[in-house]
Order: sequence, then C-alpha cells, then structure tokens
Amino acid sequence: MDSNSITMPMSDPNAWATAMNNLGMPPMGITGQPLMPDFDPSLGMMAGITPMNPMMPGLGMVPAALSQDVPVVKEIIHCKSCTLFPPNPNLPPPATRDRPPGCKTVFVGGLPENATEQLIMEVFGQCGDITAIRKSKKNFCHIRFAEEPTVDKALFLSGYRIRLGSSTDKKDTGRLHVDFAQARDDLYEWECRQRMLAREERHRRKMEEDRLRPPSPPPIVHYSEHECGQLGDKIKDDGKFPEAVRVLLTWLERGEVNRRNANNFYSMIQSSNSHIRRLMSEKSQHEKEMEEAKDKFKTALAGILAQFEQIVSVFQAASKQKAWDHFSKAQRKNLDMWRKQAEEIRNMHNEQLMGIRREEEMEMSDDDMEDAPDSKDSEDSVSQAEALKEENDSLRCQLDAYRNEVELLKQEQGKNQPIRSEEDNTHSQQLSFLQQALQGMQKQLLKMREELKQREAELEKSLEEKQQLKNQVQNLKEGLQNLQNAHVMQVGIISTFLHVHPFGASIEYICSYLQRLDTKINPTEVESLLSRLPCTFRQELTGVGASLEKRWNFCGFQGIKST
Repeated sequence: MDSNSITMPMSDPNAWATAMNNLGMPPMGITGQPLMPDFDPSLGMMAGITPMNPMMPGLGMVPAALSQDVPVVKEIIHCKSCTLFPPNPNLPPPATRDRPPGCKTVFVGGLPENATEQLIMEVFGQCGDITAIRKSKKNFCHIRFAEEPTVDKALFLSGYRIRLGSSTDKKDTGRLHVDFAQARDDLYEWECRQRMLAREERHRRKMEEDRLRPPSPPPIVHYSEHECGQLGDKIKDDGKFPEAVRVLLTWLERGEVNRRNANNFYSMIQSSNSHIRRLMSEKSQHEKEMEEAKDKFKTALAGILAQFEQIVSVFQAASKQKAWDHFSKAQRKNLDMWRKQAEEIRNMHNEQLMGIRREEEMEMSDDDMEDAPDSKDSEDSVSQAEALKEENDSLRCQLDAYRNEVELLKQEQGKNQPIRSEEDNTHSQQLSFLQQALQGMQKQLLKMREELKQREAELEKSLEEKQQLKNQVQNLKEGLQNLQNAHVMQVGIISTFLHVHPFGASIEYICSYLQRLDTKINPTEVESLLSRLPCTFRQELTGVGASLEKRWNFCGFQGIKST
C-alpha cells in the first residue's frame, strides 16, 4: 500500500501535536510535512522533562527507548473518524518485549472489531511513513514503518482507549496495545547493514595495515660473472660487507653454485671468513673500552664517596656540643635533616661501590677456578681439538678445490683437443702434479683424522677422571659435614648431661648415656672430644687410694658467673 497517495486531514491536529510535543518529537503529517512549522523541541508541557529526538541518525544502531521513569502527560487525541482517550496516569506503563535489532514493525492489539485499514492509517500514519499493514480477522494487526525511530512514536499510543465516532457499541471501542514485533524483513535489512559496516571496517583496517606496513626489501639480482666480480669487491669492503653477505647467502640458498663457478663462490666464502679476525679485534676493542669505562666510573665514584665522607664529617663536627649550642632551633633542625640526607646518600653510594667490588672479586674467583690444573688440561685438549677440526675443514675445502680444478682441466682437455704436443705435455705435467698434491692431501687428511680421534678419546678420558675427582671431593665434604654435625650434637648432649650432674660424671657413665642414643659411640672418641674443649669441660680426680676416680665437670658457665 502506497501511503503517500493517501491524505486524511485531521479534525483536531493540535491535540496530536501537543502529545508529540510532550515527547520532544516534531509531529509529522501523512504527506511528510510538519504539522507545526514553528515547533521548538526545547518547549515542553511539563517542567523538568528533557526533550527527546528519536530522529537522530545512529548508523544502524537501535535508538534509545523512552525512559519509563519520566512521567509523560497524555491528552485526548481527536481524529476525523475516531477519538483516542489516554490511560489512567496512576496505572503502571504497559509492558513491552525486548526490542529486536533493526525493528521497524509493531504489533497493535485491542483494535475495535469495526476498525479498517483506513482507520489504522489515520491513527498511526501521523507517526511516520507506513510501508505495509497486515490486518488480521481478529482485533490486531502488524504495521511496518519506513524508519526505525517512528516505532517509538507508535509505542506512545500503547494504552490509549479508542472509540469510533460517538458510538458506544462494544464493537466500536477497544484499548490499544502497541509492542515491538519481530519481522524477517527487518532482521534481514539490519543484518545487511551490519555486514556493510563490517566490510567498511575491514577495508579501513586493511588500508591502515597497508599504510603502516614497512616497505619490502629490494630484490636480489641473480648470479652472473659481472655481479660476482662486484660482489667480491663488496665483501672485501668493511662497510658493504653485511649487504654483500646477504646477497651471497641468497645465491647459495637458490642453488646458483655449480662446477663452473664453484671457485668463485669459494673465493667469496674465503673473503667472508677473513672478516672473522676483524670482528674479533673489534669485539676485544669494545671490551677494552668497556673495562676502561668501568675503571673510570669506579674511580669517579670513589672520589664522590670521599667528598660525601667529608660532608658527613662536617655535619658530625657541627653536631658536637661546643658548636651545637650556638645554633638556633630552626638551624639545628635543618642541620639534622641535612646530616641524615647526606648519610643516606653516602650509604647508597658506598653500597654501590661495594657491589662493584664484589662482582670483580667473583669474576676473579671464577678465573682462578678456571685456571686449575684439571681445567687447564681439559681446555688445552678442547682448544687442540677445535684447532684440528678447523684445520681438517680447511684441508677438506682445499681438497675439493683441487678436485674441481682437475675436473675442469679434464673437461678442457677433452673439448679443446690441443694440436701441439708441447701443450699436451704441459697439461699432463699439471695433471700429474695435481694428482700428487691430491694424494698428499688425502694422506694428510687421514692422518689428521686419526689424531683428532685420539684427541677426542683423551678428552673424554680426562673428563671422566675429572668427574670422578669431583664426586670424591663431594663425598669427602659430605662426610666431614656429617662428622662435624655429630660432634656438635654430642657436645650439646654431654653439656646438658654434665650440667644436671654438678659433681661430675665418669667417662663410662657418660658413654653409657650416649650409647642409649647411638650404639656406635666409643669411650675413646668421647674422651678425646672432651679433651679438645678445655674451656667447656674439665677433668677432676675424686676419692682416695683405691677409690680414686676421674670425673668430668661442665665449666662453660664459670666465666659468665665471674663476670
């Protein structure tokens, strides 16, 4: 149904305008024109009510529903063929369901039995443009509006009593109940709008990521003789070495190496290996600079600490009686506060200096431990093994280079077919020399391998002996610790036992008491232990003649009593 083609003038448009004005909404006619051109949303019928504007765009968001806490004055609305009476203001507001997303359809119940679509259009057409009305045979219908905010205007009429003309017949009266309705068309449009917003958000994020993405590195050229010559010069240059090594690595990973250019690659790798000495020297230089900076910082910190000591001495001298009495109370307070601050700063710097010294002592102790004989032997053997491995690798590389040269000579000899015999003799001599050198390198390589195996076996043996010695030392330490703990425990038990026997006890009596706790205790060991502690235990002779007996007394508290 096309609502724009239907125009029904109202008998009393001011009542409808007054009701919409209470909500802060500009009343609209069926044709889309405002009923009150001079509408001011800031003016309301009641003081203290903030006007609302549900027409504000929200980019697909559901507009806020009308607050149920704010009282709204509802008045009688006179239409052409019906009259709307407001509900009792003391009654609670009508209940509504949760608003579906993108809702444009409302459910209207409680219609009179004689209500027609024209009557529905007359009443609800003032809320906004209506796209469809689905009326049931019973007393309800569904109305779909063109815009979402117009649904709030339609909900304003919920609870109104409607009467057709001046009739009092039951079929011409009813109580309107307006509520949100869930329609598939509304949900589909809302989902389409949400998907469009999601696409726009993804596009915006992608554009932002593309803008913030760092630029791609320049492409690396493929291998050629010209590029190889330039790369060799760059590798020898210290400034261009990192970039050149990256290109060389890419060529190796691409598989650009073959028998023809293997020598070129070998020379470039050899040039790269020559930078190791430079890097090691730079590292040692930086370490030296760091040590010099540490020494300089330690010297400066010691000088600062000495000055702090002088300042603290000044405050201590000022705090003495002969100088302290001449200062006022405020001056004394300031001097005391300054002295405390100076002492705190002095202590903080002193702890920092002591921490640096402790770190140096720990480093020196670690160096001393590393310089032990066993560690020296192991380090020497490890260094020798590493040197043998490096020499073995270099010999293998040289051997591969000689093999490549021999193969190249063989290929050139087979392809060129030299005419002169002198050249044949020269090539044969070179070939024989290369074969002899190859045999010598192979023998040397086998010899180096045997030496490397021997060194590795010696290294493993020395490591096993070192581990055995460590285990023995650890066992001895544990035994010594257990023995010390046992002696300390025995001394404590004997001291307690003799303290409760003020007249002393014989060694047999003491051993009989201790053997109740440990059956392995020997009287000779106990007597030697008591003899080693003359300040704690003292031996006395008691009795006469045959009854002469040696007794041990506890004398650990005699020094305390005398003081």
